[in-house]
Amino acid sequence: MSPEPAVRSLDIARFDSTEDARRVLLARRSLEEMALPAEIGIKIREVFGEALTAAQVVERILADVRANGDDAVHRYTRAIDGHDVAESRVPDAAIAHAVRTLDPATYSGLEVAAARVRAFHERARRNSWIDFDGDGAVGQILRPLERVGIYAPGGRVPYPSSVLMAAVPARVAGVRDVVLASPSGPDGEVAPALLAAAHIAGVDAVYRIGGAQAIGALAYGTNTIPRVDKILGPGNLFVALAKRMVFGQVSIEGLAGPTECILVADETANPRYLAADLIAQAEHDPLAQPILLCTSGDQIEATLRAAAAMLDSAPRADVIRQSMAARGAVVLVPSVEDGIELANAYAPEHLCLCVRDAWTKLGLVKNAGGVFVGDLSAESIGDYTAGPSHIMPTGGTARFSSPLNLDDFVKITSVFAFGPAELRRLGPPAMAVARSEGLHAHAESIELRLRDLDGEQPG
Repeated sequence: MSPEPAVRSLDIARFDSTEDARRVLLARRSLEEMALPAEIGIKIREVFGEALTAAQVVERILADVRANGDDAVHRYTRAIDGHDVAESRVPDAAIAHAVRTLDPATYSGLEVAAARVRAFHERARRNSWIDFDGDGAVGQILRPLERVGIYAPGGRVPYPSSVLMAAVPARVAGVRDVVLASPSGPDGEVAPALLAAAHIAGVDAVYRIGGAQAIGALAYGTNTIPRVDKILGPGNLFVALAKRMVFGQVSIEGLAGPTECILVADETANPRYLAADLIAQAEHDPLAQPILLCTSGDQIEATLRAAAAMLDSAPRADVIRQSMAARGAVVLVPSVEDGIELANAYAPEHLCLCVRDAWTKLGLVKNAGGVFVGDLSAESIGDYTAGPSHIMPTGGTARFSSPLNLDDFVKITSVFAFGPAELRRLGPPAMAVARSEGLHAHAESIELRLRDLDGEQPG
């Protein structure tokens, strides 16, 4: 009887000091510091004739698209993606074909996800309001944006779920026009799953363009692609940099960096669940960040053994190993509270509380895009069918940003109304502040009205 093959060990950074972990983990966040793979550097020299940084590439593409519209979009699609797209917009017949031919289980899963996302955001609606106080009033009018553009990656793996997570809330908010941009594959077509998701979510138009040129087209508009008011959705480094550069011309929901997940665990956590969650996070791409903060050395060892065994049969094992080695970490922390404190400093996209009495620890969480409470709360369900949008802040921006929500699709107009009593009550203190700022005309515009109320003649 031949012996069983040895399980390959897992290459991942390990820390026994919380401070060492803090120093290393918090340094992994900058978009500009991400090294470009060698093959991308070669492609940049082929397209532009010289070595450029990612930011320089994006600057050139955006300037070209702004000046030359569709011609520039098609030129970069041909040069970078390697195929011609004669017509940017996907025909309705192609979308209908994708709906008819998509695997029924996948289509049904997308429908379940869309229904859950819709129901969740329906509960989050806010309304306009006017507060009448005496003979005056103040308030807010909420209006949906007129047109938004959603970007969906189409690289290693298409993500139809990301289409639902942006387009469905936009529809709930009342956005008039929702369009989708996604790069086509080698055959010049957008992935059928993305087209089916767009159909389910009620997207108005799908454009088979990607990269920085797609962001430029949505921001500036071309002859065939009307400009939008806001661009949403994840993408690669070039897409993230392009979104940042067009901000101000249009709004954006945030800069989606590499996906990240922190598991805070104690001795009660299930090592197989922890291992499965780390692997699930790592399989996104080599820059994904799977991190375990655990109070038990024994649980850490059991988790790593379980993960190494699971990797032997993982279809994306090479990607997972790259992510684990380059961006993953396991940290032995003194207590659950210390683990959550480190997680707050990191401000992860996803935070999983795999600890005893997890609900009692939720109040300690200050910074996270989403919190998954308890051993059974698999983060992967949050990616698909839980209801909240899985488009969440990354790169530490959960310190000041929120997951995508209805507020991303509305704008607020303030309302002011002053009758005689309100003018007399609020006018004099406003005049005093205006004069303190040296803005005497501001004060005079108020005083003029007060004199008219009292029947005074100008002096």
